[in-house]
Amino acid sequence: MIGRLAVRSLASHPVRSAVLAAGFGAGVAVMAILLGVAEVILRQAQSPALVGGGDVLVRMGDQVPARLVLTGTLQSDALRDRIRASSPFHTSDLYLLTAGRTVRVSARGGVPSLERLVGDRETGGTANWRDSSADDAWTHETPDRVLKQLDRFHAIPDAPTWQTSWAEWLYFNGRSGQTRFYLTFLAGPRDQAGRRAAGVRLQLERNGRMETYTVSASVPEAAFETAPDLTIGANSVRLDGLQYRIRLDLRGADGRKVAGELTLVASPGQLVPPIEMTGLQGWVTGYVVPVMAGRLGGSLSVNGESISLDGGTGYHDHNWGFWEGVSWQWGQVQHDGLSLIYGRVFPPAEAADPERLPGFAGVLGPDGPLAYATDVRISETNDAAGRPQRIEIVARGAALDVQIRFDVESTTLTRMNQGAMANGLNFLQLRGRYAVSGRAGNRRLDFIAPGAAETFRGGAPSQSGPSGPLDERRKKEEGRRE
Repeated sequence: MIGRLAVRSLASHPVRSAVLAAGFGAGVAVMAILLGVAEVILRQAQSPALVGGGDVLVRMGDQVPARLVLTGTLQSDALRDRIRASSPFHTSDLYLLTAGRTVRVSARGGVPSLERLVGDRETGGTANWRDSSADDAWTHETPDRVLKQLDRFHAIPDAPTWQTSWAEWLYFNGRSGQTRFYLTFLAGPRDQAGRRAAGVRLQLERNGRMETYTVSASVPEAAFETAPDLTIGANSVRLDGLQYRIRLDLRGADGRKVAGELTLVASPGQLVPPIEMTGLQGWVTGYVVPVMAGRLGGSLSVNGESISLDGGTGYHDHNWGFWEGVSWQWGQVQHDGLSLIYGRVFPPAEAADPERLPGFAGVLGPDGPLAYATDVRISETNDAAGRPQRIEIVARGAALDVQIRFDVESTTLTRMNQGAMANGLNFLQLRGRYAVSGRAGNRRLDFIAPGAAETFRGGAPSQSGPSGPLDERRKKEEGRRE
């Protein structure tokens, strides 16, 4: 019936029906053509040949130094033999002033010698375009200079809402035999006199017992411009080539003294580049791992008793940002030339939605990264006192599929109730054993090894399980998954 009415309606007005049909047909055709052209234009705009030659175009954020990729990631075993040439470039807007008019010009700059190697047709035939001294620094960059750039301290952003919670620190941990330690060189916010509260904290675990040694000082802000070379009181960090040299002279609450010198040797391929997260009102937090696994050496003297750390393994990371209301989950382990790291940051709700910041996990081999993932689930099981007993991590990505179990053997609790990092929670540093299975790139993972982890709990853990903001977020996550 409906079909018969439509036919009669069209037949009764043949001219109008023909024009209408032609109009609809033309509209559909034009839309199809525009969609096809747009797709072609998008592909061409991303074509390496159109932006400077080469076969692969890699885009990076401002926080990842291009020289790190050139001298590190691209030199890993998985890529080294496949790289014929590589060249960094930068684009920007320039303004040409002519005849009283201002004309915006899109400009692109690169390293001349490297541009020619990747076959850039636009500049390859310009003979008088030669490398400058700054270009030479790019083409002859060394791993030690890259390391120093990664480990520099950051200018404090102008963010009045969070200003009093700024902190930046160098963190080291290591083990040798039955001795383990955590070491932090920390700088807090700037005061009105242009100085910053700073401190050094060493937690030394031996003979089944944790000992804590500290020192505090007020340091001129200019002292942090040379970081990672730092001096706080009689304690210092110096980066000499790829070796960190650390001198300590600290006191415990009971008057005991620890002093000595430690060394940690970095490896160019064993690092994680900077990761930075931003939120509302200028909130920011960042993290980089200059040393995933390095050779540890040196010794400490505790009240005259010498403790050797020679032959041990160490780790070093660097954190910066605003820490009011911030908590995190983190862990790392090394085994047989592999380094595995995972983590997740929970920002204050006023800065960002904690549910929308993903976790991360990555695996590095002796010469560089093997695989990473941001689809990461971290779940914790507590003992009767509400402290973590076991942590389970599942991470899945294009080249990473791992299941990780961490059994807690020892816990060190720090109450975060004062200073720049106050959040009203208890900070837990965990030691234990990791069981790892799965795949990273083309490599199968199946090992058990000692490692470290960090997490938080509420100020007064309940007897029935975890408490605090982190645990509420976990419960919501698990409810969504179910």
